[in-house]
Amino acid sequence: MRRIEGYVIVSADGMIADANGEMPDAIRNDADQRFFQDRLDQVAVVVHGRHSHEGGPRAARRKRLILTRQIADIAPDSAHPNSLLWNPVGAPLDQALEALSVAAGTIAIIGGTEAFSMFLPRYDAFHLSRAANARIPGGRPVFAAVGPNATPEDVLRSHGLKPGPRRDLDAAASVSVATWQR
Repeated sequence: MRRIEGYVIVSADGMIADANGEMPDAIRNDADQRFFQDRLDQVAVVVHGRHSHEGGPRAARRKRLILTRQIADIAPDSAHPNSLLWNPVGAPLDQALEALSVAAGTIAIIGGTEAFSMFLPRYDAFHLSRAANARIPGGRPVFAAVGPNATPEDVLRSHGLKPGPRRDLDAAASVSVATWQR
């Protein structure tokens, strides 16, 4: 059995990065990082774009698929032995997982915008952390549809997910998480 779960921290305006694609310090939070890293320790594979990564001391041990258009389908990632490069246009997810020897378990989607958006119809759960005091004007949104007329919550709701209770991760910094489920 496989589950697909998304993990992200966004600013109050739904952004994950600045205009240059960099995650600003305004949305970095130690409590959110502990939540994130602890959850990633339990997944079978991490999926992200070429410019996203989770970092941390355990990152190199995790199996991962790195989304890219630079290859036709699936290829080894010479920089990371537990990773494969994956072009979803050239190979379906099941084929990429098979190539990585992942038969079951949770698939964690961790960014960026295109990766988060691509899996919207398939999420079983989406862990949306929010740094309520941070704004990133002109930044990159978590989902392509986020903008002046749509929040990340609106997008999740429009794809059939429902919010669970909000939980404070760091009340002093106004950082919380809500898990949306199908």
